[in-house]
Amino acid sequence: MFFTYLRRELRRRRKAALVVASGLALGIALVIVVSSVSSGMSQAQDKVLQSLYGLGTDMTVTKAAAPPGEGDTNRRRFEFDAKGDADAEQSSDRVMVQGFQTLASSTVTEVGGQDGVAQAVGGLSMTVLKVDGEFKPGEITPPQGGGRTGQGGTGGAGGGEVRGGGAAFDVNSYSVFGTDAAAPALGPLTSSKITTGRTFKSTETDAAVAVVDSAYAKEKSLAVGKTVTISGTKFSIIGVATADSGDSAANLYIPLKKAQTLADSKDKVTTVYVKAADSQRIDSVKSAIQKNVPDTTVTTSADLAGTVSGSLSTASDLATTVGTWLSIAVLIAAFLVAGLLTSSAVSRRVREFGTLKALGWKSGRVTRQVVGEALVNGLLGGVLGIALGLGGAYLVTAISPTLTAQLGSTGGGLGGGGPMGGGGPGRQTASKALDIALTAPVSLSTIGIAVGLAVAGGLIAGGFGGWRASRLRPADALRRVE
Repeated sequence: MFFTYLRRELRRRRKAALVVASGLALGIALVIVVSSVSSGMSQAQDKVLQSLYGLGTDMTVTKAAAPPGEGDTNRRRFEFDAKGDADAEQSSDRVMVQGFQTLASSTVTEVGGQDGVAQAVGGLSMTVLKVDGEFKPGEITPPQGGGRTGQGGTGGAGGGEVRGGGAAFDVNSYSVFGTDAAAPALGPLTSSKITTGRTFKSTETDAAVAVVDSAYAKEKSLAVGKTVTISGTKFSIIGVATADSGDSAANLYIPLKKAQTLADSKDKVTTVYVKAADSQRIDSVKSAIQKNVPDTTVTTSADLAGTVSGSLSTASDLATTVGTWLSIAVLIAAFLVAGLLTSSAVSRRVREFGTLKALGWKSGRVTRQVVGEALVNGLLGGVLGIALGLGGAYLVTAISPTLTAQLGSTGGGLGGGGPMGGGGPGRQTASKALDIALTAPVSLSTIGIAVGLAVAGGLIAGGFGGWRASRLRPADALRRVE
């Protein structure tokens, strides 16, 4: 009898049911769209951080750079000797550790032994200044930027200093990162995909091989099988890597031991990349490292996330604040309207329910009938709302608006490009801008929330109507007839 009466009443009151369901559908659809856009914002931010950290890295351990003048190796001089020929073409490289003070390689083992750390690997960030030109006997100090000098003096963007005679030379720089070849699944190289050739083998910990970034390879006409010379050592290019998003971490990647040799930093690293055993324990792992490994700075992805600005940050704030509160307001309004409409519909059915009570229906039975009708209306609203929400999320993904993320320096974390124009991990300098395409993925949990809201809306509407129906008496039907 319950379902027969329910089906008949819903069919007879289709317009009223559609109005109630539509109100709930709009609120549910808005919740789905806001939730999916927020999820897209989170994924976009992860891409920004991943382009710096590398896939799977939860935090980095570094040591802040020394104040200017203390152990500053960037001002060391290049030595040239034209051997009596003023027009001699010469070339010299200066390999410099970049970004942070070095840490002992034993720090990697120490960090890896902390409770909650699944894996820790070291890396060495370097900048190579390459000077080519014609020199008379003398010496120069490296300039602070690239450029070509004029004859017999200073010139270029950074103003290289020439002593002992005239010179005409080019100064170029590029970034090199020493990677632990035995642990390829962690570190900045994992933020790039090998598109040609291969990555390092575990047996190549001290081999003269290199992986080159695709943009740098195109600029310098490098490819797999060719060689590149760093400070007199020839490296065979075994692979070309393309950054997944934004700029690459470095122009060249070489095995860590080779990098330590070139930089005269035996058993030294600039960065320790850490993967936590459980993503829920990142804060406790960070605290343990800070407590047990002194004189280090630990930076997590959450620390870096706080430095993200630009349209990505603005859109994220809108989605999490304005969007959330708007969704709540619309849902409350939709629930109230559904309840009031249901209550009003019961009032118009006074004669019907009064007659049913006169025929022996208990108040509880009448209430259950009203709640059942409201619950079906709520579920119908849920179906419509899910369809509208999925349509809105698909539209956002199809349009894929481009958001700009500006990631500033964090002092102890990973920043943007180096002072000489090279990219690389472990920078404390200029910020880094990335363009990210926004998507709006809809998860099963979001659909579950939508179904729960539909049921809640139906129950609330049914509560309003059931309360009104429970107060009806058989005499009300007679008064309505009169």
